[in-house]
Parts: sequence; C-alpha cells; structure tokens
Amino acid sequence: MKFYKILFLALSSISFFSCKKVIEVKETDFIGGDVALKTVANNEAEIIGAYVPLSPEMDILFNAVMSDEIKKAEFYNAATVHEWQFSTQDITIRDQFTAINLFYKTIDRANRALKALPTADSTRAGDNTLRSRLKGEGLFLRAFAHFEVLRFYSGNYDANALAMPYMTESTLDPQQRLAMQPFFEKLKADLAEAKTLLPANLSDIYRANGYAVSGLQARIALYMKDWASAITFSTEYINALPLATKANFPGIWTDANSSELAFKLKRTTSSSGPIAVTSSGGLTTTRMGSLFRGTSTATAVGTVTWAPSDKLWNSYDKVNDIRFSSYFKDEPLLSAAGRPSHLIAKYAGGAYGASNENVADGKIFRTGEMYLIRAEAKARSNDLAGAANDVNALRTARITGYTNVSFASLNEAIAAIADERFKELAFEGHRLWDLRRYDMPVTRLASDAPTTSAVSLSAGNFRFLLPIPFSEIQANPTIQQNPGYQ
Repeated sequence: MKFYKILFLALSSISFFSCKKVIEVKETDFIGGDVALKTVANNEAEIIGAYVPLSPEMDILFNAVMSDEIKKAEFYNAATVHEWQFSTQDITIRDQFTAINLFYKTIDRANRALKALPTADSTRAGDNTLRSRLKGEGLFLRAFAHFEVLRFYSGNYDANALAMPYMTESTLDPQQRLAMQPFFEKLKADLAEAKTLLPANLSDIYRANGYAVSGLQARIALYMKDWASAITFSTEYINALPLATKANFPGIWTDANSSELAFKLKRTTSSSGPIAVTSSGGLTTTRMGSLFRGTSTATAVGTVTWAPSDKLWNSYDKVNDIRFSSYFKDEPLLSAAGRPSHLIAKYAGGAYGASNENVADGKIFRTGEMYLIRAEAKARSNDLAGAANDVNALRTARITGYTNVSFASLNEAIAAIADERFKELAFEGHRLWDLRRYDMPVTRLASDAPTTSAVSLSAGNFRFLLPIPFSEIQANPTIQQNPGYQ
C-alpha cells in the first residue's frame, strides 16, 4: 500500500512540474505590450488607434433624437428613445448609444501607451520629442473620453454626486463610480499636464494640440460652473482662432476650410466608425450626414430619416443668417415628389449620388461655442455687458444687418444665450445636455412631436441620463445604476 502511495506522489509531482513548465511556455502567436509597445513608433500607432473609437456621431444623434432639434420623417427607427420610453436593455440604446464601450476603449488604449512610453526605445531622430507629444495626446484623449462618457451617464455638477470610473491604468478589475469632485480633479490634472506637452499651433488639427486642450478645459469649466476658468480658457481659444467670416462660414461644413476649428476627426468614404445609419436604419460605414438622410441613387434622393424640427427651422432669420443656409436645405425635388423637403444639410458632403455624399469631418471644438461659453460665464459672474458683447459679436459674424442688444437681467442673458446655443450649435451634440444644465424641459411643438405624450420631457426627469447598460452591470457588479432604472 505504501508503494502505491509513493508511486502516486511521484506521478503527481511529475504531473505538477510538467504542467508548470507548460504554463511557463510563452505563446508564439501572442504579442504582449512589452513587445507591441516597445518603441516610440509603436506607441504612436497605439495613440493613433486611441482616436478611432471617438464618436461625435453618437453625441450628435443622441442629443438630436432626445431633444427638440429634429422630428421624424420617412423612416422612424428610434421611437423608444425619441419618445423617452427606453429601458436598460432597449435595442436602440444597445446598438447606437454604446458610450461606455467606445469611450473606455479610447481610455484603455491611451493608458497602455502612457504606461509604455517612458521606457519605449528611441529608434529614430526626434523620437524623444515625439515621446513628449504622445504623452500629451494620451492625457488629452483620456480626459476627453472620460468627459464624454460622463455626459451620457451623469447629471449636473455636484461635488458629491456620482460621476463615472476614472481609469488611469488598464485593468479588468471591477470599478466603482467616483464622486464628481475627484473625477473632475483628475480631468483637470490630465489636461493641465497635457497642455505643457502639446504643440501650441494648428499644424495638424486632426490630432490634439494646446488649443484643443483650451477648448476642452473651457467646456469642462462650464459644466463645473467654474466661471473664472471658463472665461480664461475660452479666451485662450478665441484669441488664437477668430470667428469665421460670413464668406468662410459655409466652408467649415463642407470641409473647404478649417476656420474656427482646433480639433476635428477625419471622415472619408472608407471611414469605419462606431455608429452610422443607412436609409433602412441599419449600421454601416460612417457617413455623418447619413444620421439624418440616406445616400441617394441616380433617380432618387436618399430616404429622409430625420428632418429638422419646425421649432429649430423657424428660429432663424432665413434671409440674413448665414447659419440657416449652411445648416439646412429646402429641397424642391422632394417637395415635388410629395416627400418631406426640409433637410439637415450640415453634414451633407458631396452631391446627391456622389461617392462622398453625406461624408463630412466631425467638428469637435469651434470658436462659436467658445464665445457662448464665455458669454454665459460672464453673465453668471454679473458681467451682463460683457456677456452682451460676446453674444453681439457672434450674431454680427453670422447675421447680416444685425443690431446689438443689451441684457437687463441675468435671466434675460441666460435665455438669450440658451437660444443662441440652440441655433449656433444645432446638430453638434449639445442640446439635450444644455437643457439639463439649465434645468429646463425638452419642449417640442405639436407639429414636431410624434405623439401627444412626446411633446415634453420635464426638467430633472431621470431620462436626461442614460441607464448604465445591463451588460455592464453584469460584468461589473460594483457599478451603481442611475436613478429610475433600478
């Protein structure tokens, strides 16, 4: 009996050490971070990859569908979201507004590069200078993506309210949501360091630069109600990038020029993005204009999925405001065919049926937004004259024959600024979040609402925030669900 015990132990030992040796054998078809990110050049590829998941398309569509910017047209494929009836497992939320998956992908890629960069090999002249810039880009992208995901899932700034997890390293460990104060402190610290590392020029606005950092800092300060910082950072941006002339403004949207832009994301006919819509409501390669209208054929203009709301359409001086003709089109071909003729032309790209139809770059920061951030910050700092000056400057740049106004009260100033943001920043991914910041309801005209119950979403309603996705809660049981969705 003792012999068999000894034999069993011996065989067990052999088995254990054999298994241990197998475990220690490195996989030949796996490239780990120590190899994949070995050089500065490798890390530049990783940083470029971190830009890929960024999705202005998602911001644009979500804010438009949830607010008063658009109305249903010929294909109604997002009823539960447009009518504020979605749940944690809603198919539209799952397929089109996957903010956690996308933005944390950018964050993870940035974090991997930030970890590898300090010891990455320099193999080319200029690598050490590039190493510094790449660190700045990584910090900027990490902050940008964290702020974007926060806007989808967290409410107005309150130091003790829930933000989202702030990831500074790649890990699969479950993460709890931070309170807003430490979350925003991490945002600000990343951007402050990034600004010291990034170029203060606009030689490549498809990658992060110092002025893009100023734009994000201004936007974050607005959300934090840090009025002094909002004024400082928006002024940095405005001083570097003046408002477009009326002659140049339309060219921003056709990508003929880059007036006002410090940072944008490239879109081409072969771009593959995280969200896009065909005329039948499916997902395909990214054509930003296809968020609102399908691509056309030789015989017919593409299916109109969303039309501009009557409320927005009628808010402009259609003759004198350059924004109206830059953002919209009343298409006689559609009118003659008895189809909805009011089109969103802001991202129309090339001509009907052309290979670049509906293809347009994603504009992330613009001087027009910075004027409105500064105007609001001045108004809330009791500088009503300064707020009026900024609103007047913006309107003068956009409207022929404009007459200056003054503000007699804070309420009057904020109402004017909110109205101007509605018109200036239409279909740029701000409207719903602006209404939430102002603690205002979504209010649609009867002609814009698909049903009588979808005319208004009350101020403070829990559906101003998306639910944490059910799949995320299953994978990360420590993350807290938003109120109303438990």
